[in-house]
Amino acid sequence: MESYLNDNFGDVKPKNSSEEALQRWRKLCWVVKNRKRRFRFTANLSKRFEAEAIRRSNQEKFRVAVLVSQAALQFIHGLSLSSEYKVPEEVKAAGFEICADEAGSIVDGRDVKKLKIHGGIEGITDKLNSSVNDGISTSESLLNRRKEIYGINKFTESPARGFWVFVWEALQDTTLMILAVCAFVSLAVGIIMEGWPKGAQDGIGIVASILLVVFVTATSDYRQSLQFKDLDKEKKKITVQVTRNGYRQKISIYDLLPGDIVHLNIGDQVPADGLFLSGFSVSINESSLTGESEPVNVSDLNPFLLSGTKVQDGSCKMLVTTVGMRTQWGKLMATLSEGGDDETPLQVKLNGVATIIGKIGLFFAVVTFSVLVQGLFSRKLQEGSQWTWSGDDAMEIVEFFAIAVTIVVVAVPEGLPLAVTLSLAFAMKKMMNDKALVRHLAACETMGSATTICSDKTGTLTTNHMTVVKACICGKIKEVNSSTNTSDFSFDVPDSAMAILLESIFNNTGGEVVKNENGKIEILGSPTETAILEFGLSLGGDFHKERQVSKLVKVEPFNSIKKRMGVVLQLPNGVYRAHCKGASEIILAACDKFVDKNGEVVPLDEDSIRHLNDTIEKFANEALRTLCLAYVDIHDEFLVGSPIPINGYTCIGIVGIKDPVRPGVRESVAICRAAGITVRMVTGDNINTAKAIARECGILTDGIAIEGPEFREMSEEKLLDIIPKIQVMARSSPMDKHTLVKHLRTTFEEVVSVTGDGTNDAPALHEADIGLAMGIAGTEVAKESADVIILDDNFSTIVTVAKWGRSVYINIQKFVQFQLTVNVVALIVNFTSACLTGNAPLTAVQLLWVNMIMDTLGALALATEPPNDELMKRPPVGRKGNFITNVMWRNITGQSIYQFVIIWLLQTRGKAAFHLDGPDSDLILNTLIFNSFVFFQVFNEISSRDMERINVFEGILKNYVFTAVLTCTTIFQIVIVEFLGTYANTSPLSLKLWFVSVFLGVLGMPIGAAIKMIPVGSV
Repeated sequence: MESYLNDNFGDVKPKNSSEEALQRWRKLCWVVKNRKRRFRFTANLSKRFEAEAIRRSNQEKFRVAVLVSQAALQFIHGLSLSSEYKVPEEVKAAGFEICADEAGSIVDGRDVKKLKIHGGIEGITDKLNSSVNDGISTSESLLNRRKEIYGINKFTESPARGFWVFVWEALQDTTLMILAVCAFVSLAVGIIMEGWPKGAQDGIGIVASILLVVFVTATSDYRQSLQFKDLDKEKKKITVQVTRNGYRQKISIYDLLPGDIVHLNIGDQVPADGLFLSGFSVSINESSLTGESEPVNVSDLNPFLLSGTKVQDGSCKMLVTTVGMRTQWGKLMATLSEGGDDETPLQVKLNGVATIIGKIGLFFAVVTFSVLVQGLFSRKLQEGSQWTWSGDDAMEIVEFFAIAVTIVVVAVPEGLPLAVTLSLAFAMKKMMNDKALVRHLAACETMGSATTICSDKTGTLTTNHMTVVKACICGKIKEVNSSTNTSDFSFDVPDSAMAILLESIFNNTGGEVVKNENGKIEILGSPTETAILEFGLSLGGDFHKERQVSKLVKVEPFNSIKKRMGVVLQLPNGVYRAHCKGASEIILAACDKFVDKNGEVVPLDEDSIRHLNDTIEKFANEALRTLCLAYVDIHDEFLVGSPIPINGYTCIGIVGIKDPVRPGVRESVAICRAAGITVRMVTGDNINTAKAIARECGILTDGIAIEGPEFREMSEEKLLDIIPKIQVMARSSPMDKHTLVKHLRTTFEEVVSVTGDGTNDAPALHEADIGLAMGIAGTEVAKESADVIILDDNFSTIVTVAKWGRSVYINIQKFVQFQLTVNVVALIVNFTSACLTGNAPLTAVQLLWVNMIMDTLGALALATEPPNDELMKRPPVGRKGNFITNVMWRNITGQSIYQFVIIWLLQTRGKAAFHLDGPDSDLILNTLIFNSFVFFQVFNEISSRDMERINVFEGILKNYVFTAVLTCTTIFQIVIVEFLGTYANTSPLSLKLWFVSVFLGVLGMPIGAAIKMIPVGSV
């Protein structure tokens, strides 16, 4: 079966599957009782094609609009700008001087002329009753007034589907419809022949069973939809930094209003339409809107920022002008209609299993119906009444047809693919509590097969709470900590050197020192920037004073490719000076001078270079991140478009930053090793720092630590030899990470999960089987490329995700094992009985109840089992592992044989064994068989809690869902047998027969334990 599934359904990948592959396998699933339900939580492919066509059309229209507006600007450039704009009365009464549509049209059409008419960006700011420095007021009444005039930053969402929609979808099950017709015929014929109410009993029994199945199914599906809706809300929780009332603060993008001053950095998504206020080197990726892959430079000359686009480089402040459905992104979203994820590989395989068994079930159903009808005809032939047909004969044929249809109901394991959704929904909800947000369904199950984790160091293995603990300034190494007397430190550093150090710290930074609403100093920026700024403040520096002395001319933000940040200042004397900081060995290589102990600039000789390199190595061996600070004076005129110098610098000093290893990381790495998962550290830091941290975490043992530049220079042959041994990669670029991941996945067939936080990590996150983005330090671009967001940036959470992934995989295997056992036994029992005795012991109503036990209730019980520590003590499934293993086939075969043999013995020897005689003997025997069959499944459900271990009771009382399902099943079975006999074709049983039924069910557990002791291969 596994080879058939791989051949026919194996081309649907966990990520980036083609629409053609998805369409192809869906066409193979032709035995589907309810397509709407089976494919509800998956993407609508026809709508996806339609949405893509609309998107292309919109992008083309938008490009044309941009070109037309640019041509129009050239034409009207010299014309008078005296155009009248009349402010609507309600806008004026609210305290504003521009309406939402007018503000929106400026950015929407990139209308420079209209922007000038309104007094430029300053004019728009004033008309929106805002301030470039202080932003808008946080007064509740003023915010509400602003919302009334300009709207809120939310897009129109399709309304949630109510419970009755799910009831309607469940009713559309093909076989349930056929059974409903059978029930109607049974009611009509029964009432005509036997009158009311006796003649209606069989029909009412089928109708009641159908309604019970529908309502239980609808309730389960409705709960799943609510869980997915909650998770969808979590995915959309994005915060941005704004200035309001003069203070920087974080707010949800949904709370943004026109007039807000938003601070954007590399990797951020532009949250609304707006205008550029200030910033440097800002390039915007507008491909999501215009389809153009080339980034657009945004500056004073082109100040338009559009919602939904992404900051590819640089940082800036923007003024929000338009929000919500009035933005370009909002208009585009309104035309697109797409929901759901692509199918996961497990869903595809289980749909394949359902299809195969469905075909077998259909064959058995047709044969069973034929045999039963032939038996009836043979009996009438013997009686000589073949030409006279009564209402009873018609009722019997209807019952035969209902049995055949119900065999299809039981045979097609519709619950298999839906169990995946149920288990994933349950796991995703629980993982949210464990600080992991799953963005794509497939990631959850794929993580259970992970064999390699490529982890960042900073913030994932370490706390990301950084402080400068050592510094080498003017050639002298000093410790810096809370007990250090900073005046002593300053005393050892000459005034000239201290001045240039503070100038570098406070100007060459992506961070900011601000006062919060309580008047306390707060440092904003990345942990590295925060540590450096804290160091500068501790030396007595004044951030704002330093920033006012010189004019900032150009900024090149730090990125993981250059591993440096640079700025150009214009000093009060008119001289231009460039400052840079970054990876110590890279910056030091760009220096030819340094500041000595007297504060004088002297050439770098061999001894000085050796001393500084030794200092870097010493700091790194102490697990410190090292940064080098340097400057160079530019004697010629510097133009904004000119590049910042890359050499000729003077080294100011080196700082060592402590970033402690997170508690529990070493234990988590050990758990991964025991689980057969290799952990590799991939970092941009110095190799000695990386090695020291890797040893502390238990990652670096007997493997290799390598630097990115050396890695990328290797030949293909050498790479293939060294990649399996790599445990640490330092000074790596995003492409190094991408290359490593690609080789691990393709050449070595590893299932790879990768962590990332920066915009440049997107290719590796996309290439990996499971992309893990950091929720705190990660950019929006990284999060969008990821499959799972680690909300607390903690490596231990990644291990929890792996554990949940394994739990999902194992739980679904348990459910498949349980359901296939029921399928096989129900099919064989009814088929053989029909062929050999001319009747079926399990009626339509009884089979519908069995179907509900194994489908919805079975999935609830087994697919929601929480993970245990034992899961991380077994090897991963990997890329080539079979889903239906030999262990599963052994258990299915063993249990099926036991159940079939017992039922067959009951059917053939039951009357004699239990002294059943009289007119009701057949009914009592069939009830005993039905009751025993149900208790077989109840106790087999317990046995299925673990496919290999004999002790299946461990933790059973902690799983409330499992115990509730078993309790409800047992109670309802008692009610069916004892009180609903008229409708379910059962007869009340004596205590002795109840004991026999339960005993036979319980006996299945030691039989199951004995079966588990039979050795088979694990594949």
